[in-house]
Amino acid sequence: MGDPKFPHKKYSAPRHPWEKTRIDEEKEVVKKYGLKNKRELWRTQSVLESFRAQARYLQAKIRYSDEMAMKQFQLMIRRLNRYSILGNNASLDDVLSLNVESILERRFQTLVVKKNLARSPKQARQLITHGHIFLNGRRVTIPGILVEGSEEESIGYSVGSPLLDDLHPIRQSILGTETHEDQPEKEAPAEEAEPAEEESEKQ
Repeated sequence: MGDPKFPHKKYSAPRHPWEKTRIDEEKEVVKKYGLKNKRELWRTQSVLESFRAQARYLQAKIRYSDEMAMKQFQLMIRRLNRYSILGNNASLDDVLSLNVESILERRFQTLVVKKNLARSPKQARQLITHGHIFLNGRRVTIPGILVEGSEEESIGYSVGSPLLDDLHPIRQSILGTETHEDQPEKEAPAEEAEPAEEESEKQ
């Protein structure tokens, strides 16, 4: 069973840690979704691999008309549909065609950005960990949890958060409101320089 003080790892690191192509791809994904480190990416890959491994196992069982395999397949599709990863009529091939971004798109942090509650994934992570975001009427401070489709509409700013004010600087930056200081200065028209050039020619 193991000691609860020392939980088992929920991910597996790459077998070949120094592959440049994979490292560059992982950097892009970490940057795109604002992940804390690559361990979060590997944990998501482990979740994806568990679904795909189950799909491959069930694919072999369903060929022999195994009723228990059909029930397990329906439960798996129902679970993926609950998190809006796949539709209710998805097949085993649809499960096998999933990629890691299909799972990352359902993270709490990603959905906060999609609902325009934060300007970037990193800002969304900060707002979540500081308790400024509500999920289904409660404060959730874990950016990496997967959000069910039925709870997606309940994402919003928490009660008592200063971000509820539309005039808050963060809200202004999200809405794209610019101050006069941020606007570039207008260049002087080129026609003003012509009289000076004409005087120099006369001299």
